[in-house]
Amino acid sequence: MHIGIVGLGKMGNNMRARLKKNGVEVTGYDPNPDVTDVASLAELAAALPAPRVIWVMVPSGKITDDVIHNVAEALSPGDLVVDGGNSRYTDDAIHVEFLATKGLRFIDVGVSGGIWGLENGYGLMAGGDAADIELAMPIFDGLRPEGPREEGFVHVGPVGAGHYAKMVHNGIEYALMQAWAEGYELLDTRKDLVANVSGTFKAWQRGTVVRSWLLELLVKALEEDPEFEKIAGYVEDSGEGRWTVHEALDLAVPVPTISAAIFARFVSRQEDSPSMKAVAALRNQFGGHAVRKS
Repeated sequence: MHIGIVGLGKMGNNMRARLKKNGVEVTGYDPNPDVTDVASLAELAAALPAPRVIWVMVPSGKITDDVIHNVAEALSPGDLVVDGGNSRYTDDAIHVEFLATKGLRFIDVGVSGGIWGLENGYGLMAGGDAADIELAMPIFDGLRPEGPREEGFVHVGPVGAGHYAKMVHNGIEYALMQAWAEGYELLDTRKDLVANVSGTFKAWQRGTVVRSWLLELLVKALEEDPEFEKIAGYVEDSGEGRWTVHEALDLAVPVPTISAAIFARFVSRQEDSPSMKAVAALRNQFGGHAVRKS
């Protein structure tokens, strides 16, 4: 299979490399001449066999809107556009309606795995028609972790379902990171009693009920900077946590833990707390998100 990728940042560039490694031919386009394979979207479209499949991997919001409109001008009826970024699920209905006027198909895919996806594979949550999902299946198989397909890929439902699932996934992620961060601060505060904080977390990595990849990343972060002295306790939020809480409010579904986690990030912008340093360190570890230096 031969596909196009638009957007070759941290995620898109690694996804291109993993796909190539797993036998999927990829031509990428990015405004950055140092990473792009072609000079324009028109050249990208000309390089691909019909029906073309173009994976859009750019930041959510207006950037995604603009890229999808520009890509549509270079494609032909029957081609497929995949939005693999962190778009809000409500945007998918707008995109599929617009692309349908051009005779183009659309699916949305929530992608998890961060900067580690190149090596470990990505968790994928797709929304769209079954026929469109089937057309893109070689891409999903090239990106997902090794092992049973259902443990790294799911066709969640119609258009919008993939990004909805990713939104909830990230809301849960907010809460899990906050729990680890608060545990860290509690242990670190009792320096008179707890002499080895990083060792305590490391000992939890095997056999305990709380073992997880986030725990492994927290251990890695502590080993690199035991007191998080190089990181300011300021944590951004990329949108999905807020969207999760908004959805919960609309549906009257109680999500107190996720809500508390998003509000804790707001607190981090008012004071340099140890627990929020831990959250900042975790985001940097799994996603390469920028941190503020203290």
